[in-house]
Amino acid sequence: MQALHLTCFYHGTLDRAIPLTPLSPEILDAWLEAQALATRQWLDVQRFKAKPQSLCLLPDVAGRLERVLVGLDQAEPMWFIAALPEKLPAGVYYLDADWPQTQRVNLAIGWGLGSYRFNRYKKTEPLLSQLALPEGPDTFTAAEIAQIENTVSAHYWVRDLINLPAADMTPAHLGEAFERLASEFGAQCTQTIGERLPDAGYPLVHAVGRASQHAPRVLDLRWGDPAGFKLTLIGKGVCFDSGGLDLKPSKGMRWMKKDMGGAAHVLGLARMIMAANLPVCLRVLVAAAENMVSANAFKPGDVLLSRQGLSIEIDNTDAEGRLLLSDLLSAAAEEAPDLMIDFATLTGAARVAVGTEIAAFFSNDDTLADALMHHATLPCDPLWRLPLHAPYKAMLDSDIADLANSSESGYAGAITAALFLQAFVQHRPWVHFDIMAWNTRQRPGRPKGGEAMGLRTVFAWLTTTLAQRRSLTC
Repeated sequence: MQALHLTCFYHGTLDRAIPLTPLSPEILDAWLEAQALATRQWLDVQRFKAKPQSLCLLPDVAGRLERVLVGLDQAEPMWFIAALPEKLPAGVYYLDADWPQTQRVNLAIGWGLGSYRFNRYKKTEPLLSQLALPEGPDTFTAAEIAQIENTVSAHYWVRDLINLPAADMTPAHLGEAFERLASEFGAQCTQTIGERLPDAGYPLVHAVGRASQHAPRVLDLRWGDPAGFKLTLIGKGVCFDSGGLDLKPSKGMRWMKKDMGGAAHVLGLARMIMAANLPVCLRVLVAAAENMVSANAFKPGDVLLSRQGLSIEIDNTDAEGRLLLSDLLSAAAEEAPDLMIDFATLTGAARVAVGTEIAAFFSNDDTLADALMHHATLPCDPLWRLPLHAPYKAMLDSDIADLANSSESGYAGAITAALFLQAFVQHRPWVHFDIMAWNTRQRPGRPKGGEAMGLRTVFAWLTTTLAQRRSLTC
């Protein structure tokens, strides 16, 4: 995993860097008035009108590239720069704009995300364009450069983990990634595997994963100051989801390598937290399993006992992710953390509600939810809160158990899934992300394939919250 000094960035001086000048149609005329006649004529010939995502390469008198004009996209200001790494000639570039530093940092992150390539199985030509990140009073501070590279590295890693085929991302492979992360930052890490799971208090993880030849496991990482803000991250790590005995159709199964996207997200977020050395007492819990079909697969109609002691009737074996999370949420709540956050590719209903490009979330804390919604407007990382509508709990009633794992109704699937999880959080502050973890279309900075959703928002909220707590205690 590449953490620092990514190849998409250049850390030398600006002597050989080519300026990138963002322009919009509203300011183009004013900019042109200050330019030489040759420049104005060149733009006229090129018919450059500063439309979003448009480019104009300006040569000098010797025919060398002197400047690049870029059409600013006001609707998505972070992403207009993300298409450039692939479009620009080889070279080093720098952003020539008198913009607030926060915006410059976000644009640099956009460049980095636009430089991502998943090329493990396919030979691709390397990108030869770099964005300069010089350290200095008029450019970037060392902390800002670290923030940019930390964010981009974490997103690369999340995308890589999700993009890997299930044959190369089994529960054991996910455990290896977990161990590497722990080793890099000096964290403690344990794996509870296979037949040891029921006795260790993870009976539902075992039940979901026992039908696979790849043994299920619970991954548990601890790092940080025991006296710090107690944060527990919880991830669904279904490395492949066939649907179990309630088998998915082929179209629904095709992309189920991404069903470990929640686990990838908490690993990426944990990496950002540890790399920034945030003052937290961090725990990361991941249930890694495959939901497969075999003679010992759990069955519709089974009644399973959870870690918390609640009995669960299995209405549908394809609603397995919430079973994994319920054991982990119970384990996390036992330590009374200040906050629990889980990430999961949990329901298609959330995609119906908000589409594939917005992270749906639920929370039992209104103040926290409002703060997350505010921060989601800052780093172009959209979220939307859905309600924990308590009357819908009745949809999870069972005649023979404490609750069913899914509703027979075709309505409110994301909400009933979240209400199922809420039964295991024991009134601790909690946020549940129901995410796609996948780009279904190609966009600047967001290629088709695995995607990190909500990480920048959660990290921005967390750093702000910790800074406020620190100021109150000083």
